[in-house]
Amino acid sequence: MRHITTEHGVSDPVVVIGNGPVGQTSALLLARWGMPVVALDQRPGRDAVGSRAICQQRDVLDIWASVGAGERIAAEGLTWATARTFHRGTELFATTLADPPGSRFPPFVNLSQSRTEQILDECIARQPLIDVRWRHQVDAVTQDADGVTVTCAGGATVRASYVVVCAGPSCTDLRNQLGVRFEGCSFDDRFLTCDVHADLGQAAERHFHFDPVWNPGRQVLIHPCPGSSYRIDWQVPPDFDLATEIVTGGLDRRIRHVIGDVDHQVGWTTVYRFHSRCVNRMRVGRVLIAGDAAHLMSPFGARGLNSGVADAENAAWKIAFVSRGWAPDTLLETYHQERHAAARENLAVTTATMNFLVPPDATRAAHRRDVLARAATDPAAHHLVDSGRLAEPFWYTDSPLTTASASRPFSGRPERGRSPAPAPGVLVPDVLVADGTSGVRRLREVAREGVLVLTEADAAAARVAAASVPAPVAVRELPNTGELAKALGVRPGETWVLRPDAHIAATLDRPSPEAIVRALLRATAHI
Repeated sequence: MRHITTEHGVSDPVVVIGNGPVGQTSALLLARWGMPVVALDQRPGRDAVGSRAICQQRDVLDIWASVGAGERIAAEGLTWATARTFHRGTELFATTLADPPGSRFPPFVNLSQSRTEQILDECIARQPLIDVRWRHQVDAVTQDADGVTVTCAGGATVRASYVVVCAGPSCTDLRNQLGVRFEGCSFDDRFLTCDVHADLGQAAERHFHFDPVWNPGRQVLIHPCPGSSYRIDWQVPPDFDLATEIVTGGLDRRIRHVIGDVDHQVGWTTVYRFHSRCVNRMRVGRVLIAGDAAHLMSPFGARGLNSGVADAENAAWKIAFVSRGWAPDTLLETYHQERHAAARENLAVTTATMNFLVPPDATRAAHRRDVLARAATDPAAHHLVDSGRLAEPFWYTDSPLTTASASRPFSGRPERGRSPAPAPGVLVPDVLVADGTSGVRRLREVAREGVLVLTEADAAAARVAAASVPAPVAVRELPNTGELAKALGVRPGETWVLRPDAHIAATLDRPSPEAIVRALLRATAHI
């Protein structure tokens, strides 16, 4: 295993525990920053079974593009942008997701988690800095002043500079060792999931059914997938028994109620219970916890894997910056501050959805009945129908890395399917920008190379300011016309600071060099 040499000496590899999609993404992003990685997984190898997490959001595809996977996942996935909602067989409304001109990726693509993992595996195979070790169950993680010792079943050990735990929700022993709690609740009803292959010739749309006659009192969600396949989720009672359903022909009847009397093949089928849980700490010393190991939420809105990938990007650039001496250790604490806030937002959104789908008391059950009845004739009630607010990037407006701007305040949680206006803390819009060597590049691609300063003011002064901070900072002149200026809404004399994850760290109005330095130091946790 290679080591990197920094001004602090030789660094041990980063250990990623868990080689699912969040662990794979963590490893690839760390390697992209030049960090050697050992990925440990207790399984004997890749278990390519079932669709599982299928909805990949546009900005997650963008993260995967930075490691060579985004375009392939988007190309193989099935693109959809319309979600239709029904009540007792009658369509209430349809929502079309915004797709700004020039977008690199569609709002969502559906592709099985199994295929996504295979594509990420192929990227890992081309990356010499990543060492994947299957059949390595981690029993203990022990920290000291200089690093972490990871002990596997059988006694094998790996010395690590940092550890990212991506081992899924069942890593109870590891969480207990780290002293973190996995707090929250579980919902009583179960959900039956089935992958079905059938040639229906239907439009690529998400369909959500409230109280259909073929699943009375409960819900059904239907997602199209590549290759004339469909992912169907039925809400079922707590005592539902899948084996009995199959033997009695009940599963076949359920499927035919959805797709009609057509030939079909049934693939992966499972029954599961939804949970809303989150650890109280996502960072414990040199150990960061990500994905389902840190937070569990219902899948309505596709916030599970999508938020886990955002965890991975946040963790990777911060570990790299601290390891290379570009930022102090306090930068790692902002991983917890930012991603724990994101997890709480996701839990609030998905718990509200579950309380609408499965009302926990008579008051909320009455509210649901009233909303669904009104929505049939009153468009003003449509926004109250909650079948899942779809995944979106979190906004780090309250982060200690963000320099607030009175002239560009955060506008709050946007309408469903929309992005907030550019402001400190928000993911920057992605547009093509001029590049001296290759003609044009994507703005986020440039931003992800380090810290980026865009200035409409004095570029020479900005470069002097950038040279005074230890992190890698690039400076570009910001035009006051064109697509970039339009996307940002550039104002005369503005300077923008973008983080290595393409979130806006600061917008400064006619700043002095000292003000730029302060924003750069804040964005990298030096102040």
